[in-house]
Amino acid sequence: MRVLARVIAAALALSATAARADVKFGALFPFSGQLALLGEESARGVEIAVEEINAAGGVQGQKVVLVRGDAVDNNQAIGEARRLISLERVSAIFGSYSSARSIAASQVAEMSGVPYFELGAVAEEVTSRGLQYLYRTNPTAEDMAKLAIEMIVNKVAAGLGKKAADLKIGIIHEDSSYGSSVAGFQKKFAAAAKLDVVTAQGYPASTVDMSSLVLDLKRRGVDVLLQTSYQNDSVLFLQQANEAGFKPGAIIGGGGGYSMQPTADAVGHKVIEGVLDTDFTQYLVNTTYTPGLENFVAVYKKKYGSAPRSGHSLNNYVGAKLILQAVGTVKGFEPDTLIGAVKAIDVKDGITAVGYGLKFGKNNQNERAAMMGMQWQNGKLVTVYPDSAAVAPMEIRK
Repeated sequence: MRVLARVIAAALALSATAARADVKFGALFPFSGQLALLGEESARGVEIAVEEINAAGGVQGQKVVLVRGDAVDNNQAIGEARRLISLERVSAIFGSYSSARSIAASQVAEMSGVPYFELGAVAEEVTSRGLQYLYRTNPTAEDMAKLAIEMIVNKVAAGLGKKAADLKIGIIHEDSSYGSSVAGFQKKFAAAAKLDVVTAQGYPASTVDMSSLVLDLKRRGVDVLLQTSYQNDSVLFLQQANEAGFKPGAIIGGGGGYSMQPTADAVGHKVIEGVLDTDFTQYLVNTTYTPGLENFVAVYKKKYGSAPRSGHSLNNYVGAKLILQAVGTVKGFEPDTLIGAVKAIDVKDGITAVGYGLKFGKNNQNERAAMMGMQWQNGKLVTVYPDSAAVAPMEIRK
């Protein structure tokens, strides 16, 4: 009996040690459905960050285990957040790319007292709800809109040989929290810059026909068109604009739909040539401003067998790694302990692979996050704005 007791005790001790050997974090992204490509791309960045952290000894001596949750729609995002928290017992959740999914799932985490680290959703509402356990590392809808208007005023107008105030600006956007938030800030900053916004229209991201919208923009004589979109509606608009002969002086896309190689391939390089984009840091950028970017690309290619499909993986990688490194400086995984760790993060600009640093400020938003301006030139998306990050001049054709 004593031998059996010792065996049982040893087994229990071993089990307890094994239990302490891993700490779970949720990875809640749309892995299926309409947003799956960039959801998966975002998650890949988190996976690489976790692998590097584990290779360096883990967090507080424990191996980080990612548990996936598929946020295919808002309802499933809620259900998966509940599963990750109650059944998987994750210490925190990384998410979620989609603003609508993030808003839904983070509310569940807040009610459960579980930290939710948003690495990619941009809508203002994500961080404007006064949540205690939600922290966002990435740039916002306001950053995206402000940059687009700056580009019009500082570069595009002169390229078109006009004064900025004489341009006719059109704004179109998918009508979820993401697109509506960006468009709202675009109108605000355009008004402050005394730009003439002749139309601002929303549409469902799932739309299959934008021909009437394109014809309306053409009829209004829009000089500069701003579109905030996902991939499918980006492709649809560019195709139907080309078919209708709608060729404004500049198109400035917002978000991942415009910064993906599959979008360029779908519409053709002639169609997308010269199109501008405001988005997260991409890969053809001044790497003195983004140290570590080239190493990330090499690791990504080795792991997944191809080049990164979007800057979403890079931005999620940097955000997740900085969060995990901070968690490694404290003892324990209680929610308030984790929050105390991330509140202390103070990373300056110019020393991360995305260029911007990390310091949480008002509404638990990274006050150092910033976007960049890119342009499709000769089949490649190159950084053209700001000048400190650019690898090519912006090309605007009259």
